[in-house]
Amino acid sequence: MIPRYSRPEMVAIWEPESKFQIWFEIEAHATDALAELGVVPKEAAAAIWAKGKFDVARIDEIEREVKHDVIAFLTNVAENVGEESRFMHQGMTSSDVLDTCLAVQLARASDILLDDIDALLAAIKKRAYEHKFTPTIGRSHGIHGEPVTFGLKLAQAYAEFERNRERLVAARKEIATCAISGAVGTFANIDPKVEEHVAEKLGLTVEPISTQVIPRDRHAQFFATLGVIASSVERLAVEIRHLQRTEVLEAEEYFSPGQKGSSAMPHKRNPILTENLTGLARMVRSYALPAMENVALWHERDISHSSVERMIGPDATITLDFSLARLTGVIEKLLIYPERMQKNLDRMGGLVHSQRVLLALTQAGISREDSYRIVQRNAMKVWESDGEIALLDLLKADPDVSAKLSDAELEERFNLDYHFKHVDTIFARVFGE
Repeated sequence: MIPRYSRPEMVAIWEPESKFQIWFEIEAHATDALAELGVVPKEAAAAIWAKGKFDVARIDEIEREVKHDVIAFLTNVAENVGEESRFMHQGMTSSDVLDTCLAVQLARASDILLDDIDALLAAIKKRAYEHKFTPTIGRSHGIHGEPVTFGLKLAQAYAEFERNRERLVAARKEIATCAISGAVGTFANIDPKVEEHVAEKLGLTVEPISTQVIPRDRHAQFFATLGVIASSVERLAVEIRHLQRTEVLEAEEYFSPGQKGSSAMPHKRNPILTENLTGLARMVRSYALPAMENVALWHERDISHSSVERMIGPDATITLDFSLARLTGVIEKLLIYPERMQKNLDRMGGLVHSQRVLLALTQAGISREDSYRIVQRNAMKVWESDGEIALLDLLKADPDVSAKLSDAELEERFNLDYHFKHVDTIFARVFGE
């Protein structure tokens, strides 16, 4: 992943030094277990921990000759450990190291992503309560529908990211498995107790049955989950982008002093951060498909999945980490304009209250079909006037309406607060307070 969209803590998980350190710990813990079982001398296990070290450049040099990364790693460690190194990797196969390492990396990446989601949830919650009763227009098909509050918009996002957090917890559990089962997964040359020991030391669970590789349905679920989270990032980003449009301008990204929006037009304040999030979400989603295609490997294993995972493992987690952090910053600094929200609410001459009048007419004894027709014929006049004519005035002057509803009864149907009587209930459901 390019540095522009990377954060150091997540990047560090995927650096060669981190990867080889995990490889070393897998090998050393496995040798400890073998020593406890009496398969190798305890002195050898101790020597591996004491003398074992590696050099990335040297590993790369050896790999250029042997064309095998795990053998290159073992050779380099052996150069430092000496005679006792012959007891490393006893009964193991390369996938034992590679797959268990990937499980550790994805679990650690998940922990960072969970922290990211927690920070985002906190930011959304704070702004949701801040604007719990800030009136704004709810839109369907991009068209004014009925009033909502800006707090409700944010509460919806909070609930969605809470679900995403639960999904990621489940995906982390699914991916965090250890396989030390040897060639074709039969444990023919290594005791299952070794696997149990390594799993415990690395904070993993034992893979119930591996076929020399950990089954890739686990990875497919993991990367699909990341794709769902990225889609939620985009959903909130797109909402902000729409709200920042000049014709709407109910909220906008923070525009810092000295910031410039366009090389040609000095007046521009563009939603560049949320546009960027849309693009990054596309990338994270794109990694889910090759992860699913990795599920179908030949027989007990092939390595068609390997090149894919070398790319999508770092890229998906690094990109999503950056995206979640960026979205948190956007929400924390989001400029929100209640006056503009009210202005937009009032723009269409009270059309947002049409359903209440419709229902009132049905309650007054007019059929739903006739009630709809009466309200619609007045509403269309308001629509065509671009809100210059008030719906309430037209309804008061309509004899079919006045025959059933008094002016006071009509005016009550245009009370904005009516729409917000259950906001507390919704907030209690979302935030549990």
